[in-house]
Amino acid sequence: MGSPKKNESKGFFASVSSSFSVFSNAMHRSVNGFLGYEGVEVINPEGGKEDAEEEAQRGRWKQEDRDSYWKMMQKYIGADVTSMVTLPVIIFEPMTMLQKMAELMEYSYLLDRADESEDPYMRLVYATSWAISVYFAYQRTWKPFNPILGETYEMVNHGGITFLAEQVSHHPPMSAGHAENDHFTYDVTSKLKTKFLGNSVDVYPVGRTRVTLKRDGVVLDLVPPPTKVNNLIFGRTWVDSPGEMIMTNLTTGDKAVLYFQPCGWFGAGRFEVDGYIYNSSEEPKILMTGKWNESLSYQPCDPEGEPLPNTEMKEVWHVADVPPNDKFQYTHFAHKINSFDTAPKKLLASDSRLRPDRYALELGDMSKAGSEKTSLEERQRAEKRNREAKGHNFTPRWFDLTEEVTTTPWGELEIYQYNGKYSEHRASVDSSGGVDDVDVKSTEFNPWQYGNLSTE
Repeated sequence: MGSPKKNESKGFFASVSSSFSVFSNAMHRSVNGFLGYEGVEVINPEGGKEDAEEEAQRGRWKQEDRDSYWKMMQKYIGADVTSMVTLPVIIFEPMTMLQKMAELMEYSYLLDRADESEDPYMRLVYATSWAISVYFAYQRTWKPFNPILGETYEMVNHGGITFLAEQVSHHPPMSAGHAENDHFTYDVTSKLKTKFLGNSVDVYPVGRTRVTLKRDGVVLDLVPPPTKVNNLIFGRTWVDSPGEMIMTNLTTGDKAVLYFQPCGWFGAGRFEVDGYIYNSSEEPKILMTGKWNESLSYQPCDPEGEPLPNTEMKEVWHVADVPPNDKFQYTHFAHKINSFDTAPKKLLASDSRLRPDRYALELGDMSKAGSEKTSLEERQRAEKRNREAKGHNFTPRWFDLTEEVTTTPWGELEIYQYNGKYSEHRASVDSSGGVDDVDVKSTEFNPWQYGNLSTE
């Protein structure tokens, strides 16, 4: 079983693009003069002087900052820098990794449709489109804050969904998430592995994502492709996710295999994704194609992967409108995630919205954001020393570490499972009186509020 053929090179210039590297630094965002490439975005894999100046104008990586950071980072080349490097706040966005996990819920209606569908292959069309839809948001080049151990993020008031994520481990950094509505449950254990390559970093999603469709109890397993962040320090930063995404119906054996095209020079192939829905005998049933930053479509196909006669391509997902000229390239939903409008009553004090460094950055106060970030990191180290001195182990509140260890393409992963205690907590809070009078914004951020210690 293989992926569809990759798009053939678009003409002579694409096939000899490497010959232009000697003057690539002089290129700008559009190419005028190469037949067929007018107005096409230029992607310079090596970075360039003009790109670097453009990044500085956007508010990050001024010359002195960039040079000093490059000197510090050279010793980490080839290493996993997930949690071993303190990064300047200038490259951050006002959101944490826990909140970024919640962005997968923007197009959750696709999972509702998957649950409602009686066609097993269309279920995978809808569910796979849901998994791909988040890549529009993931192309942002700003870094989210690493969550503090015990930090949480809650979201309600979106499609009937209750979403909860918790930072369950600091070394290695691991998060667990759970979401649920009338149609599905979503469970994820997330652990990132990175490889710093100098001016770029490879990110490997050593995680497990499971979706259960409630009507028939169908369980879907998702394995996303790795991601590469290019031109971290020199040049205009951009994100690519070349490789295969596989979603398997663990109940029936059907699966979706979609191939993310790697980005070439002049942006050739960037954003393009195509593949098939296969039955349990690995025969293609439905072809899918599109761009993860625009839309996806599908069409029934024959065993050879060719479209069936008298059928047509139908759109299944289209990206929503986005705010124009947003500083952090946020979608409307990303702003919604940061808003207290999506917060439940009596928000947990450990919630990411309440982080003072994140909030200061959202208000544009870089100095305060930097000092608050340093303060939180110092508090986290002090809490760890105190806990270890007492012989205590950290225990997450909302997720339990299971005995299950699963193998992923990039390493083994310990699995955390939602324990149901949050549902009980939220039901208790919602049924109590007086919560409407609480000013949520005045709550002091405290990821250690529960004293999550054990004497094991």
